[in-house]
Amino acid sequence: MKRNATAIWEGSLKQGEGRLSTESNVLNNTQYSFKTRFESGNGTNPEELIAAAHSGCFTMQLTAYLNEAGYDVASIETKCDVDFRDGSVVSSHLSVIARVDDINTATFQQHVQKAEKNCPISKLLNTKISSSATLVQN
Repeated sequence: MKRNATAIWEGSLKQGEGRLSTESNVLNNTQYSFKTRFESGNGTNPEELIAAAHSGCFTMQLTAYLNEAGYDVASIETKCDVDFRDGSVVSSHLSVIARVDDINTATFQQHVQKAEKNCPISKLLNTKISSSATLVQN
């Protein structure tokens, strides 16, 4: 399976702007620029898209591990904070809140750590990856 996205940039780095589109059209000429990356502007930026990809991938991987172990997942919410400094992504931190039936905290944390290390986006990123997870009991 292959997926694709396209970036188009016009103009200089600081004054120009770009558009991002994905094969699925979820992004369709979505604006990005120097301002959206380094200041505050209307649009997205590569680091925000990395955070979305990492949180989505991790959440699916954690769900898969929990299901494989026989646990029913009511919900998992993952926020990803990507830290971009000095021209590099220096870290990606996953903050997880989950509702999982009949699991103890230690077992849940083991699955979180396994998903943190093994989701495809974690494997792709060459940076420090960390997580904090809260198990909410029903």
